[in-house]
Amino acid sequence: MVLDMRTGGRLLVGAALAVCVVLIGPSAPNGALFAGAQPAVAARDVVPNRVMTWNICNPCEASDVDKAADIAAHAPAVIGLQEACVRDVERIREYLENLHGLVYHVEYGSVLRKWGRCGGAPWSPGAFGQAILSAAPMTDRVVVEYPDGGSEDRGYMAVTTTVDGRPVRVFNTHLAQRRQETVRAEQALVLASAVVRYDRAILLGDFNAVPDAPELSGVWALATDADPRCRPSPTGGCRTTTDWLSKFDYVFLRGIAPLGHGVHPTASSDHDLVHADVDVT
Repeated sequence: MVLDMRTGGRLLVGAALAVCVVLIGPSAPNGALFAGAQPAVAARDVVPNRVMTWNICNPCEASDVDKAADIAAHAPAVIGLQEACVRDVERIREYLENLHGLVYHVEYGSVLRKWGRCGGAPWSPGAFGQAILSAAPMTDRVVVEYPDGGSEDRGYMAVTTTVDGRPVRVFNTHLAQRRQETVRAEQALVLASAVVRYDRAILLGDFNAVPDAPELSGVWALATDADPRCRPSPTGGCRTTTDWLSKFDYVFLRGIAPLGHGVHPTASSDHDLVHADVDVT
C-alpha cells in the first residue's frame, strides 16, 4: 500500500504526540488524559467521628499541596479552617480528592475581601475568613461578622452536617488577635449566644486566648474541651497548639462525649492541627 505525503505527515505527527504523552505525562490538572476521568488515587473513607480545627496561617509560604497532605494524614469527617482564602481552600480541596482520594463538601464563612491576604486584583480581592470542609453535605449555613473585629474583621460560621452518623451543629470561629482581650470578650458573648441554642454542638476555632483567659469563661460554661484534662485553670493539663507554645486552638464539645484527641505539629503553619474523635450518641 502506498501512502501519500499528507497521510504520512499525519502519522508522523500522531506518533510524535504519543511519544510526548509518554515522556511528559498528561496535562490535565487531575492527572487524567481526558476530562471526566477518575482521580489519580482511589477514594478513601474519612474517620466518621473525627473533627479537626486548623489555622492554616496566612500569609505563609507553605504550599496547598502540603496543607492537603497534613489534613489527609488524619482524614477527619469535618475540618474547620481559619485564615482561609477561598482560592487556597479550593486548591486544598482539589488536592485532597485528586492526590489522596478524600472527597469533601465546602462552605465558606468569609468576612472580608483582602488583596494583601488572598491576592486577586486590587479592585476584586480574594475572600478571607473561615471555611468548613465536610465529608457529608452541609445545610443551614450561617455567617456572622462580629460587631467589632478588633484590628481585622472577624466572625463565625455555622453549618449542620453529619458526624458519627448523627446531625450536629458545627461552629467555626476566629477571635480577635492577641492583646485585644476586651474585643474577644464581646465576640465570645456573641458566639455563646448562638451556641447555647443547641443541645448538641461542636465548636472549632482559633480563639487567640489561653484556657484560663477571662474572655472565654462564657464558652467554658457551655462546653468542654475535647481533651478531658484541659480545663480553664493556670495549672490545667492543656497541650499547646502554636509555635509560641500557647493553647489558642480548641475543639469544644456541647452534649457530645470525647473519645480521643490529638495535637499535630506541622511545618505548614504556625498553628498545630487539633483533632478529636467523638461519640455523638
